[in-house]
Amino acid sequence: MMMKGKKGLIVGLANNKSIAYGIAKACADQGAEIAYTYLNDALKKRVEPIAAELGSDKVYKLDVSDEADMDAIAGLIEKDFGKIDFLVHSVAFAPREALSEPFIKTSKAAFQIAMDVSVYSLIDLTNRMEPVLSETASVLTLSYLGGPKYIPNYNVMGVAKAALESTVRYMAIDLGLKGQRINAISAGPIRTLSAAGIGDFKQILNWNEANAPLKRNVTTDQVGNSAMYLLSDLSSGVTGEVHYVDSGYNIMGMAAVEKNEEGKTVLSWDEKNNK
Repeated sequence: MMMKGKKGLIVGLANNKSIAYGIAKACADQGAEIAYTYLNDALKKRVEPIAAELGSDKVYKLDVSDEADMDAIAGLIEKDFGKIDFLVHSVAFAPREALSEPFIKTSKAAFQIAMDVSVYSLIDLTNRMEPVLSETASVLTLSYLGGPKYIPNYNVMGVAKAALESTVRYMAIDLGLKGQRINAISAGPIRTLSAAGIGDFKQILNWNEANAPLKRNVTTDQVGNSAMYLLSDLSSGVTGEVHYVDSGYNIMGMAAVEKNEEGKTVLSWDEKNNK
């Protein structure tokens, strides 16, 4: 078992449809002992049963924008685990209006909230967890193609993901001096709680399925398995990377084309959706 003897903390688990759940399941299946956090009492009712399902009773409240919660988390981990071998940051947020209005209309307040919760929290959390991270600890965060590329309706979250990916590269230097690693996974679109806030998300799913080289969308299990690799010793030579798990969609320079029954060139999307 690849993760036997490893201990870790997963921050941002919301429900059993989330990417964080896929990561948790893959690591637990490979023998890892995991603690989880929940944002508020409403989510606590969802997270505790999931933790129990995956063999853990270590569940802590953690709002990354709450100083008291952030001050307490390392002590809770040290009390229950001593040191941990991996940390998963699955946290992102932007006010709804910042995802529905044109990007140029993004307010200063919304921009600051998105950057603080989605980006700075990774820096802050890792820094506060330093005393309880093992010498070879692996840190993982979650990005999306909307960072380096334009994705409709992703708006300020795209800018935040771009900043997050840059943060991973800069943090890789600081952590690398101590023998620790940090990477990001850029997953393809998946129906999650956070995805529900993105307009026309069904169209994004259909477009990716039609145009990705593998002609399908990814699952939380597939993302979880890739995450497990990056958190395990199998990836001991990998840091500062953004690893795509999106059925290859990120390599595409234009939409896939096909020939229809009349021999005319058409977009895969058109042929699939306009018959």
